[in-house]
Amino acid sequence: MHDVVIRGALVLDGSDQAGKVADVAITGGRISAVGALDDVAAGQVIDAAGLALAPGFIDVHTHDDIEVIRNPAMLSKLSQGVTTVVVGNCGISASPVRIHDGVPDPMNLLGDAEDFRYPDFASYRSAVEQASPAVNVAALVGHTALRQNHMDRLDRAASDREISAMRSQLRQSLQQGALGLSSGLAYASAYHAPSSEVDALAQELPRGGLYATHLRDEFAGVLDAMEEAFTAARAPQAAVRVSHLKCAGIDNWGRSQQVLDCLQHASRQQDVACDCYPYAASASTLDLKQVTDAYDILITWSDPEPEQGGRLLADIAAQWQVPLLDAAIRLQPAGAVYHGMDEGDVRRILSHPLTMIGSDGLPRDPRPHPRLWGTFPRVLGHYARDEKLFPLHTAVHKMTGLPASRFAMGARGFIREGWCADLVLFDPARVRDTASFHDPVQAAEGIASVWVNGRLAYDGHSVVARPGQFITPQASPAD
Repeated sequence: MHDVVIRGALVLDGSDQAGKVADVAITGGRISAVGALDDVAAGQVIDAAGLALAPGFIDVHTHDDIEVIRNPAMLSKLSQGVTTVVVGNCGISASPVRIHDGVPDPMNLLGDAEDFRYPDFASYRSAVEQASPAVNVAALVGHTALRQNHMDRLDRAASDREISAMRSQLRQSLQQGALGLSSGLAYASAYHAPSSEVDALAQELPRGGLYATHLRDEFAGVLDAMEEAFTAARAPQAAVRVSHLKCAGIDNWGRSQQVLDCLQHASRQQDVACDCYPYAASASTLDLKQVTDAYDILITWSDPEPEQGGRLLADIAAQWQVPLLDAAIRLQPAGAVYHGMDEGDVRRILSHPLTMIGSDGLPRDPRPHPRLWGTFPRVLGHYARDEKLFPLHTAVHKMTGLPASRFAMGARGFIREGWCADLVLFDPARVRDTASFHDPVQAAEGIASVWVNGRLAYDGHSVVARPGQFITPQASPAD
């Protein structure tokens, strides 16, 4: 007898093929049958007529490293249908980390010094497993995290001895279950690392291992930055995942086809792909290099001036009667949303076959970018259904089968017999994001149920179980 049978759903199986109405059975955490299951016995039968059933969504770009321990219910993700998160992006990770003289920017996006309790990857993995989060967790190791472990200051290149120490720590982390390496070369804490430093670390990656990168330049130098990333992965034959691919800054608007052509060309020689979030605004710490009057910059938090959170930088500067840059300096450390992208570029990048979906949400931000709560339903509702940017089954593929295969998730990302029962049941006519820049902490509409490893984790209203697992790199059963 099956544990659960979901009857009559439009099954979007993750393969980028049009959906078909079918029944799906769950037994012991796995998908036990797919097809016409009228006569089978089950502990629970769910009538899913009019609803769509998809594999659980995989958020390939998160900063949930400490959030999965701090708030393991993970409502912001489950309420979108997300069943798996990839942490450790942009060069910043919760492990392996030993904090010495304060948390460097942008690692402060993850937590305070006392939150970094994981000197090796194994201790982080153990902490996640003990916390029992509602979602599955896979983790990258951050280049910046390694740098701050072994360097007295970050505004220089690492020495050969320091690189050797970083390589050793990365090697150990990979042996303990890390997915791969990430970098955030645009940030001051890593910008002074030459390409040779990253190349040396990438040598530790196994063939097919993952190198995810927040490019050194997402503005005018984006093509050179992409080539730098491709070069780092070439010798070890690792896979490149370009994080939140974009054309940032008004002078860069309209270059998305050129950027995508570069990605496509590289894909003929090596394994490359990218992720993108469905908004024309980014969010991070307040970066003085990005201060401009060319577009709105919304301050989300400020340690010295907390009352300025939720206001535009231009309005703050006007009130203080100082230039924008002076206001930004006074606000630091702070967080910001940058409305610095063109909608046409966002749409073009989202549509590309090599693009997966990643939220890049910042759960610790007191006024987060709406992508934290709204990314996946926004793709399904706004872009697929309303704007018809691509079919619904393609939207689902970008969130399921594509990332599962590109991030070594094993038997996840597809609705197939014997595969893990990470599933989301949603109403394709109603699903939509409700989070906005002014009211960002809002659950999506139209997500009916979410199963993680075969157990109901979200009932459309609240988290009812926390059955997530820590995921280590695994080949697909089809490989």
